[in-house]
Amino acid sequence: MYPTTKLTRFERARIIGARALQISMGAPILIDLPKELTVPTEIAVSEFKKRAVPMTVVRRIEGRASVTIDISSADLEEMWY
Repeated sequence: MYPTTKLTRFERARIIGARALQISMGAPILIDLPKELTVPTEIAVSEFKKRAVPMTVVRRIEGRASVTIDISSADLEEMWY
C-alpha cells in the first residue's frame, strides 16, 4: 500500500524547483519574508514549509486509481521513499 499524504524526495524537489522558477520569473510571493531572504529557491522552500505553495501532486500508479495530494494537507515532516 502506498502512503497517500507523504511526499517523496523527488516530489518535494519538483515542487520547490517549479515554485522557485515561478518566483524568479516574477510571480507574487505568498508569505511574509525577512529582508535578507532574496534567493528564489530559499523563498520557495519557506513557502513549502509554511504550506503556502498552491500546487498538487498527482500520482498515477499502474493498475490503480490516481491519487491527488494537496500540499496543504501533505505530511511534510516525513518523506516516503
